[in-house]
Amino acid sequence: MTISNSGPIETRLSVLSWNIWWQFGPWETRAPAIEAALAKADADVIALQEVWGDAAENYGKILAKKLGYHYAHADCMTMNGTGFGNAILSRWPIEKSETLTLSGSQETGETRNAIYARIDGPRGAYDFFCTHLNWRYEQSHIRQMQVREVAEFVKKNTSGKMPPLLCGDFNAEPMSDEIRALTGLTTAAASGLAFHDAWAVAGKGAGLTWDNQNPFVAAEFEPDRRIDYIFAGHPKARGRGHITDIEIIGNAPLDGVWPSDHFGLLAKIRY
Repeated sequence: MTISNSGPIETRLSVLSWNIWWQFGPWETRAPAIEAALAKADADVIALQEVWGDAAENYGKILAKKLGYHYAHADCMTMNGTGFGNAILSRWPIEKSETLTLSGSQETGETRNAIYARIDGPRGAYDFFCTHLNWRYEQSHIRQMQVREVAEFVKKNTSGKMPPLLCGDFNAEPMSDEIRALTGLTTAAASGLAFHDAWAVAGKGAGLTWDNQNPFVAAEFEPDRRIDYIFAGHPKARGRGHITDIEIIGNAPLDGVWPSDHFGLLAKIRY
């Protein structure tokens, strides 16, 4: 009997993205809840935003050691003497990583970055990106500039049989100009590049990641929003990169403690 290689790929890559809220709030009691949620999700690759670090240690490294992952981490600024940045955790080795500092610091007083990792997975290497854009409502023009820079960074570092995967806290809703530039609904952030929004493809319901049921959010007096994303480039042969499932994680307290102000996302992608 001949086994066909022409049908869609049935194996999946599990991808998680989550803003874990630096050392804000009751940090020491939140940390076990973050770690429990990540262990339960058991994702193949994780994009974390608002990861604390200092000269001696960073939380990405601590999590990688506890959970058995490889990692890449990059601070983008310092708050109260402690680093604030992004991290990628991977079940499989990271061949290389690179960091891009984003524009906007002169106007906003905050520095943001994007981090890239090429991951040596069992069914071929793939390119994975994590970022966190400026947060204020009135900074859409900054975020639009930043998504153009991120998109060019992705375009420069994309090769192989899988489309690029981009995750993060974009601080922008799906119909904002910055997200539309990534999803092909207006002029592309980088020529020839567009992404599928995992929640739009496979999610059920509103997909809120900034939700007033979380008391940390309710304390900010802001409306509910969907501002965190897992994006995948257009699927390649046999559906590589096709998003099949997505769910919200970190959306309940553990022993009375909410793990973060944001909820996280966990997606399944053909790989």
